[in-house]
Amino acid sequence: MNLQEINSIVSKINNKVYNPIYFLMGEETYYIDLINDLLENNVLNNEEKSFNQTILYGKDTNIDEIISVCKRFPMMSKFQLVIIKEAQDLSSKIDGLLNYLLNPMHSTILVINYKYKTLDKRKKIYKAIQKFGLILNSKNPYENQVSSWISSKLKEDNYTIDFKANQMLVEFLGCDLKMINNQLNKLKLLKPKNNNIDPTLIEKNIGISKDFNIFELRNAIGLGELNKALVIGDYFSNNIKVYPTQLVLGSLFNYFIQLFQFHSLNNKSDTNVSSVLGINKFFVKEYHKAAKIYPMKKISLIITLIKDVDLKSKGFGVSNNSQENILNQLICQIMN
Repeated sequence: MNLQEINSIVSKINNKVYNPIYFLMGEETYYIDLINDLLENNVLNNEEKSFNQTILYGKDTNIDEIISVCKRFPMMSKFQLVIIKEAQDLSSKIDGLLNYLLNPMHSTILVINYKYKTLDKRKKIYKAIQKFGLILNSKNPYENQVSSWISSKLKEDNYTIDFKANQMLVEFLGCDLKMINNQLNKLKLLKPKNNNIDPTLIEKNIGISKDFNIFELRNAIGLGELNKALVIGDYFSNNIKVYPTQLVLGSLFNYFIQLFQFHSLNNKSDTNVSSVLGINKFFVKEYHKAAKIYPMKKISLIITLIKDVDLKSKGFGVSNNSQENILNQLICQIMN
C-alpha cells in the first residue's frame, strides 16, 4: 500500500489533471473504489453525465463495445468518461484492448476496475497502459500499515484512537480497509468524548470485547500468562460464532511464524523488526520478551501442534465432543 502514490493520484484528480486511462487492479479494493468514485464525481457535472458518462460491466460487455464507446467524441463537454466495472470478468480477453490503449482518445477517460487480479508486467498491454495512462496496483497492506492507516484516517476528521482500540480493530477486521472504514464512520457518528475512540466504545458498538480478543490472547501467550490465556480461550470456545476456532488458530500460527522470523534476525532494532515482521514498532518489545520464553526449537514444535489442531478443528480424526476444549488444550501444550 503506497500512500504517497495514492495521495498523488487523488491530488491530480482533485486538480482536474486527468489521464486517458486508469487501470485500477489488485486485491485491496478500498482505493480502487475511492479513485473510481473520485473520477465519477469530478470529471463531469450532472448535465454532462447524461451524454458523456458510460458505465459497463465486464460480464455484460465485450472488447469491441468498449473500444467503440471509447472512440466516441464528447458532446458539449471536454471529456467523456467510460467506466468498466468488474473488468476482471474480461481477464481472458483483456489483451484485445491493446490497439486502443496504444492510441487512446485524449477526450476519453477510460477507467478499468480490475479487482482481485493483476496484469503481468511483462505483457504488452501493461507497457501500453504505463506509457499513456496510469496503473494502480492496490495491494493488501501489512498489519502495521493498517494500524497507521486507521490513525491517519481518523486524524483527517480530527479524531484520535487509543492504541489498544486500534489493535482491536486490526485483529478483528484484518486488513479489509473498506470494512474498517465503514466501522470508523459508524464510531465517528457516535460522537465519542473528546473525539477519542477507546476500547469501551468499540466493545459497545462493534461487539469486540476489550478483554477477550485475539490481540489479548496472543499477548497473554507471549508473556507466559497461562491463566489469562485459558480464560480468553474459554471465552472463545463459548462464543465460537464471533471467534471461529480456525480464525484464532490462523492468528496464533502467524504469531509464531513471526516469532520464528524474529529469532533469525541479526538486526533486532525496532525499525528492522517492524519492517521485516510487518508489525507496529510498539510491539517489538513484546517479541523480545516472548523470544526468551519460546526458543526456535520450541516454536517449530508449536507450529506443528497448531497445524495438527487445525485439522482436528475441521473434524479430522476427532469426534464433535472432543472439540469442545480443543483451543485450551492447545494453549496448555504451547505454554507448558
